[in-house]
Amino acid sequence: MPSKILLVGEPMGLFIAKSEGPLDSVGEYSFAVAGAEFNVAVGMCRLGHDVGYLTKLGTDPFGKHILHLMAQNGISTELTQFSGERTTGFMLKSMVSHGDPEIYYYRKNSAASTLSAEDVAQLDLSAYSVLHMTGILPALSDSTRAATRLLLRLAREKGLMFSFDPNLRPQLWPDEKTMVDFMNDVAAQSDVFLPGIAEAKILCGLQEPEAIAAHYLAAGAKLVVVKLGGKGAYYARKGEAGFVPGYTVKKVVDTVGAGDGFAAGLLSGLMEGLPLQSAVLRGNAIGAIQVMSRGDNDGLPTRAQLDAYMKEEEHHA
Repeated sequence: MPSKILLVGEPMGLFIAKSEGPLDSVGEYSFAVAGAEFNVAVGMCRLGHDVGYLTKLGTDPFGKHILHLMAQNGISTELTQFSGERTTGFMLKSMVSHGDPEIYYYRKNSAASTLSAEDVAQLDLSAYSVLHMTGILPALSDSTRAATRLLLRLAREKGLMFSFDPNLRPQLWPDEKTMVDFMNDVAAQSDVFLPGIAEAKILCGLQEPEAIAAHYLAAGAKLVVVKLGGKGAYYARKGEAGFVPGYTVKKVVDTVGAGDGFAAGLLSGLMEGLPLQSAVLRGNAIGAIQVMSRGDNDGLPTRAQLDAYMKEEEHHA
């Protein structure tokens, strides 16, 4: 039985401001790689899992750097594709000491935005047991939405566990109705659905964790885990539900990537056969570790670091 996880999405070059202030006043940046699915891939690799990444990159310096970083982290590039006509996307992120950073995207017409159903139709997924996606890739274009639908169908046909994090980016969608309808359709077909409270309010008009979970379970999702930020998470599936408290974070450095860290913790736990509550607790731990680091994936822990943190921080928020 294969135990490899496949991530599908758009990794991008990331310029992080070296000083606080609005982006139009920043003069210096440090460079890294961003992308929700890339963050999950890095997190899973650092925990010792076999990881593949389906994406499309430009044959430019950003694309080559991302490919190098994937290899460095142990992420398989067997399904990674290239475009000679389109470039790799990139983004700017401000430095903040509190609140969420300002983000500006340069990803319109990127290589990843051309990923299509034709690109995925003949993929060999036999090595994979889990497929994790977010709502970012289908936001990019009509072709990426078609590719997402086909990937979901292939996952269903081939018996892969399909995990979906809405990761809403309203500014990337043509309109809110298209976004909401697509997200709710995919959520209803998911084995694991991972909304946040603010996202659920947009998608289904609900903001109580129990009501959100009940809504998506009734729609067809098998497991719903509602992320509650520092408070932890609420999980529900047929015959089992509960809250798992979060960890106390002494200083929040950067909230970006916390949900991706949570996904890596939860999915790795499920793949290793942990009880659901323990898998959610691991997700909470990695989310807490991640917000204490500035980069989108720099703080994602190794197995030893995770075990040490969870042992030291037994008292939750």
